[in-house]
Amino acid sequence: MKERFDLKSLKSLVADFQDFPQPGVTFRDISPVLAEPEAFAATIEAMVSNFQHSSVTRVAGIESRGFLFGPSIAAILGVGFCPIRKAGKLPGETITEKYGLEYGSDTLEMSVDAISSGDSVLLVDDVLATGGTLAAATRLVRTAGAVVVGATVVVAGAATAVVSADSPLSPPMHPRAGTTMSAPMAKTVETHSRM
Repeated sequence: MKERFDLKSLKSLVADFQDFPQPGVTFRDISPVLAEPEAFAATIEAMVSNFQHSSVTRVAGIESRGFLFGPSIAAILGVGFCPIRKAGKLPGETITEKYGLEYGSDTLEMSVDAISSGDSVLLVDDVLATGGTLAAATRLVRTAGAVVVGATVVVAGAATAVVSADSPLSPPMHPRAGTTMSAPMAKTVETHSRM
């Protein structure tokens, strides 16, 4: 029998591992969500719900778990998918952006032709912790001449679920339209719109 998942039951599937990958960091394991087809489908549905009638022309998934959700969201929206990768994993010419993590720093890259100037991009990732990865991805998209019209993640921590005025994702993400942040399994605010 198929189980119907609501946000509460989806949240219960996410496991927290303290002090992983290093002391002071909590790893949010979404593997149980991926193991249940109905849970995965409900998660995709929740992640895409705020964007089905939007101006999105491209979905960009952030390595690596953004690759698990991004293509499904792109297919539902009827748009193409673009991978944003860690440094050194893409052939050809790339745009590069360094950023800070909870436990260090890293670099993201995107192929120069992955997004066109003027595209309206939806960013997809699994967990929003400090916002550094989404901020770096936003800068990559802007460098390509496109705009970020929203971001959607599976899980957002209590401290980062709301996109505030001082957030790296705050306006002007798109000067002519609202920007939506969606986090279906956030511990506090699940959606925040900027007009």
